[in-house]
Amino acid sequence: MEQNKRLVLLVVCDTVAAILAILTAISIKFMNFPGVEEIQTFGVVRISVFTVVVVFLSFLVEIYKNHHELIARDIAVKIGASLGVSCFLFSFISYSNNLGESGSGILASAIIVFGILQFMCHSAYRLYVKCQGFARRVVILGVGATAGNMGALIPESDENYLLSGYIRCSDELSEVPQDCILENSGGIYETVKREKADKIVVSLSERRGVFPLSDVMACKLDGVEVVDAPSFYEHVTGKLFLEGINPSWIIFSDGFNVSQVRKVLKRGVDVLCATVGILLTAPFLPLVALAIKLDSPGPVFYRQERVGERERNFFLYKLRTMRADAESGTGAVWAQKNDSRITRLGALFRKCRIDELPQFFNILCGDMSMVGPRPERPVFVDKLKEIIPYYSERHFVKPGVTGWAQVRYPYGASVEDAVEKLRFDLYYIKNLSLTFDFMIILETIQVVLFRKGAR
Repeated sequence: MEQNKRLVLLVVCDTVAAILAILTAISIKFMNFPGVEEIQTFGVVRISVFTVVVVFLSFLVEIYKNHHELIARDIAVKIGASLGVSCFLFSFISYSNNLGESGSGILASAIIVFGILQFMCHSAYRLYVKCQGFARRVVILGVGATAGNMGALIPESDENYLLSGYIRCSDELSEVPQDCILENSGGIYETVKREKADKIVVSLSERRGVFPLSDVMACKLDGVEVVDAPSFYEHVTGKLFLEGINPSWIIFSDGFNVSQVRKVLKRGVDVLCATVGILLTAPFLPLVALAIKLDSPGPVFYRQERVGERERNFFLYKLRTMRADAESGTGAVWAQKNDSRITRLGALFRKCRIDELPQFFNILCGDMSMVGPRPERPVFVDKLKEIIPYYSERHFVKPGVTGWAQVRYPYGASVEDAVEKLRFDLYYIKNLSLTFDFMIILETIQVVLFRKGAR
């Protein structure tokens, strides 16, 4: 969950910046540091709304992602976009709530101050990520394919890592650049100390009989962090390294602990969200149904058998987006890009995820959750279980309307895509929490608004 910790850190910094910005704006207006009276005059609710809006809009413009790829101009553009929308929203709020010139002036000043503070905060974090002086030096134990994969992750990481090199300690075939293999004549412990490494990533293709236990233990006791390749991969990418895990890793790893209390809380949130969703969308469903009928012949809704929790089948409900005879000649097949079976209106519904609205009823029935692995059709599940290790493990939680794989990976239409999505699904199950669910729902809103990933 390290990625989530970084996100929380940046969100907390922006939240503090927003509060400081509004307090600064109030102090400018009243010409002194705001006390209780000045804050009550402007309104605690307005301060809270300002903070939530500017942080939420910052999330939508993806300012919390990929700081290792951003330059100062990128940060400024993203902040400018979010603050531009903020100005529009707060102008409307000021007008509709009769805040007057005083209230509008405070909001305008607060937006400017927040933009400056946010730029400073994210620029500082970018410098931390990019500056080698703050980098954590990583030594990879191994020179095979697994070691090569771990080394390739380091430049892509939003953590400030610097690869010191690889240490050969077995006869495995080298698949890393020869100039990156460290000279190891004095032993692993001396090599790690010479390189001033902060972390060792154990990436041996085969550990039995070749793992340098005493040297690695000495490094660990001397303050060097030691992790295995699957844990490092998870930490950097937000998904699991299927090729490097085994049943014992799953059993003894920190995670995969879906307690009864957590299930009850998750179910309560699901029912609440589904009820609110139905109440909000019910007035528009007749119009949507009429549009579907006018667009193409066939039923408005359709149901399809899917595999749910504990591999129990259930019927998933959706608004029809394909021709009524879409699979009459082909049977069950994955949807493809520019699929000719999708109706004109269906393409729009899929982009905006409107076709998923009836699944609120699946949630109320207990077949689905708001967040979880996307349910697949039985014919695909039977095929994928034979090909992909640990595929059945994704069914230990309820499937979701949205999920970690849905917001992090585009629509899957092949076995290779199913493998990638399984990496994300198992990461979600391992780290399942209500906080994680809330973050995924926020990212889903972002995906829907920018219409990413659907087919």
